[in-house]
Amino acid sequence: MNAPLADQMRPQTIDEVVGQSHILSKNGILYRIAQSGHATNLIFYGPPGTGKTTVARIIAKQAGKKLYKLNGTTASTADFKEIISSLDTFEGMNGVVLYLDEIQYLNKKQQQTLLEFLENGQITLIASTTENPYFYIYNAIISRSTVFEFKPVTPEEIEKALVRGVKILESQAQEQGFSLTVEDHVLRSIALSCGGDVRKSINTLEVAFLSAPVTDGVKSITAEQLRSISQRAALRYDKSDDVHYDLLSALQKSIRGSDENAALHYLARLLEAGDLISPCRRLLVIASEDVGMAYPMCAVIVKACVDSALQLGLPEARIPLAQAVVTMATAPKSNSSYMAINQAIADVRAGKIGDFPRCLQNKHFDGAEVENKGQFYKYPHDYPDHYVRQQYLPDILQGTVYYHFGQNKTEDAARRYRETLLSNLEKREKGQIN
Repeated sequence: MNAPLADQMRPQTIDEVVGQSHILSKNGILYRIAQSGHATNLIFYGPPGTGKTTVARIIAKQAGKKLYKLNGTTASTADFKEIISSLDTFEGMNGVVLYLDEIQYLNKKQQQTLLEFLENGQITLIASTTENPYFYIYNAIISRSTVFEFKPVTPEEIEKALVRGVKILESQAQEQGFSLTVEDHVLRSIALSCGGDVRKSINTLEVAFLSAPVTDGVKSITAEQLRSISQRAALRYDKSDDVHYDLLSALQKSIRGSDENAALHYLARLLEAGDLISPCRRLLVIASEDVGMAYPMCAVIVKACVDSALQLGLPEARIPLAQAVVTMATAPKSNSSYMAINQAIADVRAGKIGDFPRCLQNKHFDGAEVENKGQFYKYPHDYPDHYVRQQYLPDILQGTVYYHFGQNKTEDAARRYRETLLSNLEKREKGQIN
């Protein structure tokens, strides 16, 4: 029985690995480490199917070390100790490389235990993670390791792997008594549809091969067949991982940058991954954070679109959410209220609080120590223009300005209104108007 195509195709040398040219080109640091014949503590991070496990295997082989694989979701300190206790059984080997996949799932105590074995050199660690290691891995392990980022593989590089895969499948087809043909553009379509995941693309090719019928001694992989087995799962992601937050960040920054096309692209990726709640929440934030006072009614429109989307559910939810995205991306922008509340919170956290001005307090009796008793609150609606000058900020913050009018039609109008109030007040105080 043949092994899965991805296993049959697994590169045996660094030169056979596709993608990661930034670290695996002839002048790349990781390329030179792999070719040196010496293994060192390494951390690989990046999305699945980008070659992390393959490169770890090659490095261990080049260094003549026994490769031991564990997964962070199931590994325990007992597993580490078992490896140490079995070191003497690896005759002719130069020690052990522990390939620890998904290291972020180890708790701090487990990572500290692992660190003990790294310190004395009994184990060389190559760890992989789909998360940012600086957030999830114990600092002491990071300081003793070299970190390399693995990036999604480009469609051009994935196509190279798929061409190799077709050659293997052609040999299998001949052994079974038929020939194999692959329609033009099929490999390109697979490479484009699998999100930079080489393993996913190879699995897609294999499924297409296995499911294709044989007609007149020929098995044909066609574009139509490929559409019927298209793996939407390639677009899915774990809602707790970095890709999730990168997509939401890209959505917000595209709207903030007034690029409705990019924003629609990232919204589509979120929705195609089956995530409805996250974009809804982020769009509500964007309406106030990035459009804000430049178009205050935008928050109302976006809320209505989000409510509609949540009631409709997918796939119809895409329609009101697209309306919200385009509305905000093409709207004037202002972060004036966002910046104002951030500065106000910063002052509160810094202890700049102070007592309430007496005029703002709820009505109650003054203490005996107060010489000038009374609340002295002036009710603005009793005054011309519904405005009167009085103290609102605590003494410690008198004169502080948090909000600065933005440069847009709505805030320009609000600024002019404020200026009119102050001008009229000054004229009344001078007796120029009633």
